[in-house]
Amino acid sequence: MNTLSVILPNADSEESKNLISRFIDQPNIKKIFLLQSQINVALHPKCECINFPLLRSGRTLNTIIQKIKTKYFLLITHAEIFGLRIDSIERMLNVAEHTRAGMIYSDYFEMSKGVRLEHPVNEYQLGSVRDGFDFGAVLLFSTSAVKKTIKQFGRIAQVKWAGLYDLRLKLSLDNQFVHIPEFLYTITKSDERKNENNQFDYVDPQNQNVQKEMELIATAHLKNIKAYLRPRFMKIPDDDIKYPVEASVIIPVRNRVNTICDAINSVLTQKTTFSFNCIVVDNHSTDGTTKLLEEYTLKNPLVKHCIPQRRDLGIGGCWNEAIISEHCGRFAVQLDSDDIYSSPETLQRIIDKFYDGPFAMVIGSYKLVNMKLAEIPPGIIDHREWTSANGRNNALRINGLGAPRAFRTSILREIGGMPNVSYGEDYAVALRISRHYQIGRIFEPIYLCRRWEGNTDASLSIDKINRNDFYKDKIRTIEIQARQQLNKKHK
Repeated sequence: MNTLSVILPNADSEESKNLISRFIDQPNIKKIFLLQSQINVALHPKCECINFPLLRSGRTLNTIIQKIKTKYFLLITHAEIFGLRIDSIERMLNVAEHTRAGMIYSDYFEMSKGVRLEHPVNEYQLGSVRDGFDFGAVLLFSTSAVKKTIKQFGRIAQVKWAGLYDLRLKLSLDNQFVHIPEFLYTITKSDERKNENNQFDYVDPQNQNVQKEMELIATAHLKNIKAYLRPRFMKIPDDDIKYPVEASVIIPVRNRVNTICDAINSVLTQKTTFSFNCIVVDNHSTDGTTKLLEEYTLKNPLVKHCIPQRRDLGIGGCWNEAIISEHCGRFAVQLDSDDIYSSPETLQRIIDKFYDGPFAMVIGSYKLVNMKLAEIPPGIIDHREWTSANGRNNALRINGLGAPRAFRTSILREIGGMPNVSYGEDYAVALRISRHYQIGRIFEPIYLCRRWEGNTDASLSIDKINRNDFYKDKIRTIEIQARQQLNKKHK
């Protein structure tokens, strides 16, 4: 039975040629669509060239899908793939038959510098709406599910880079995606950079056109699932609390004896027209950080050294300790213990921004630097994709919103503070605040994010990356459900 078509990019690579030769001999493979191929297809009746260069473009995908007559089609997104055995494809087809899923994907192996590594991927959930979700390089689609989706929700958008993203989001509306937790194939790792270097690719200015397309597709999806929020915001509640200072810089810290002094000094050198202090929440450091902080407290009354009674706190929990502290000011401003403010005017600019508009939160921009403060790629991270009209919707697509982050203390207290975790706590609270209130943005760099080997996100393992990504997807799932309920209530 001819049940399968295959879509293969870069068909002239040696790996692709080997795959083609094996696919041709398989009776259940009816058609092989080759992108950018110089192969003499006359020798291969099963093969058909598609002369569109971009696999992820809407034009390419719409053209190919129209041609598909088989029950399933296999989309291979990575040119450097090998070790895709026929029994792996049969395994995917078998799972598709039993689950009636719209799409099947699996874990895979990755060859890096001659070493084969396991690369598991995450389960798909409602909040897996980021365009960078890792499905791997081999995706099996149900043709009937895809064509039904296109008939119901329209053809894949005529976009250059976001076509596959559009197809995936539309298909997810009425179909399940099944993850097979088995390593069914191997790819050659194409990006050997450390994880902390490639995590900023989505904010690289060179990718702005790609990001605009992705935002367009993501916004349409949120409208389809009734989680889109119009640019209407709640009024900032009156705040008649008497605060000890106007602003508090909050620094959670654990074992940063080499960097904490720089962070505190960048606070103490701030020039402002208002009163401020620095609340350092010392999460039971064991490397000498505590002694340094005790000395700072004796020398400068602006530094408030707090050691929580609890020993189960993450960064979010440390923030909550500071927020409920008697020392906390009207505004709470973030500074990581690794980083510094870029100038003595940073704090003034942040608080001025709060008074420029009815903002519950203000987010600045930062520059990536090394420990000598020399700029490193990609340089300035300003998240200029944010707009006042659509920023809180697009925030569900991207993995972060920038730094430094600052909050109205009363609102942060009202919503219960941050999740007690050390990754994604700021993203979670920003999504929560943006559901109801406006967020102000400063697009010029006012903060220096220093990269060094001791950073918490340096050289993360794939398991840790997956845990972090799964957590942020779960945050998005919760937020999408909350926004759906909000729209239902206001319908």
